[in-house]
Amino acid sequence: MNKDTFKNTKRIEASLKKRYARERRFRLYGQLAVLTGFVFLFILLFDIVSKGSPAFTQQYLKITVHFDADSLGLGASPSEEDIRQANFSGVIKASLRDMFPEVTGRSDKRQLYRLVSIGAEYDLRDRVLDDSSLLGERKDIWLLAHSEAAAYLKGQVSRDIPEAERKLKDIQMDWLDTLRDDGRTRGSFNTQFFQYGDSREPELAGIRAALQGSFFTLLVTFLLAFPIGVFAAVYLEEFAPRNRITDLIEININNLAAVPSIVFGLLGLAVFINFFELPRSAPLVGGIVLSLMTLPTIIITSRAAIQSVSPSIRQAALGVGASKLQTVFHHVLPVAMPGILTGSIIGMAQALGESAPLLMIGMVAFIMDVPGSVTDPSTVLPVQIYLWADSPERGFTEKTSAAIMVLMGFLILMNALAIYLRKRFEVK
Repeated sequence: MNKDTFKNTKRIEASLKKRYARERRFRLYGQLAVLTGFVFLFILLFDIVSKGSPAFTQQYLKITVHFDADSLGLGASPSEEDIRQANFSGVIKASLRDMFPEVTGRSDKRQLYRLVSIGAEYDLRDRVLDDSSLLGERKDIWLLAHSEAAAYLKGQVSRDIPEAERKLKDIQMDWLDTLRDDGRTRGSFNTQFFQYGDSREPELAGIRAALQGSFFTLLVTFLLAFPIGVFAAVYLEEFAPRNRITDLIEININNLAAVPSIVFGLLGLAVFINFFELPRSAPLVGGIVLSLMTLPTIIITSRAAIQSVSPSIRQAALGVGASKLQTVFHHVLPVAMPGILTGSIIGMAQALGESAPLLMIGMVAFIMDVPGSVTDPSTVLPVQIYLWADSPERGFTEKTSAAIMVLMGFLILMNALAIYLRKRFEVK
């Protein structure tokens, strides 16, 4: 080996070492980037789960209630309407005073009454409506605790915090400790969270109205966006002539996919509510707005799925005498369906998590009743989360995180459904 060859070999080896070193550094940077993403994701999920988990449990207090007819303001043979208007709140207050006879001051009594939720009186009313023989009886009844009292029983409020910095007073903690020592407190799964609508009281607030509203909104979105998006993609990809008009349409579809979602909300407010006078805060309008927002995504993904179909399938179908329409619907679409469904479900999942366009059409209103149709006033889960996140009460903080957990669960299910359908259609 001559001297020049030796130098060139050394130079190449040095260059290779530097190249391999850069490759290792790049691989390390990529691994660090992935690890950092997982760390932040874990922190986010841990924070949401740790804050939201307590919302799935509910605290109850066992109160000895005297269903005294005189205290309730009822006569000898009360009617159903009389029972509905009875003074159950006064009966609960009297029962609490009987359990803690040492409480005499007006301020202390108000603090004592705040241990029990305002919804307890409606619970007693329903019990008496179901069984009028309770009148005159004295029974131990499990009543829903107030959100602040429940937070202490769950261990979320500590005595180490100065009394001035918490809503629950020391004397209320003493009463709760007494009830807990007597076995008069218990926790159970919070079924009301999935059965009730929104409420001003954190312990009574639920997500059923928001879930029902989200279902109706997504139903309208799917019924409009999926067929229109798929047929538009089929026409543009298989039948439309290649000219300036179709090029302009394709450019605008791609641009619409990047338009901020709040712009679609402004469009819905101006056109569907102000011009067509459709009902405000209704899933019908929300679904139309979200379908407009989802259409570009479905069209783009559907076109990509149709483009991925092998030309040999089209040629074989045409070669045996199939028409263009038969070729597309009998051969091309079934092969492209996994990609079409995947894109459509991902678009629907994006619509499920949107709140900005729905805020513009009035779905931010306080809704307690569960909607029964697409024209009833309603809210959706992301907007409900927004409303609770803006509330100052501690109880709504955990409800916010719990609702986020439910929303994330639905998003995961929708993405899992997309993967399942894609695999199933690929096998077929």
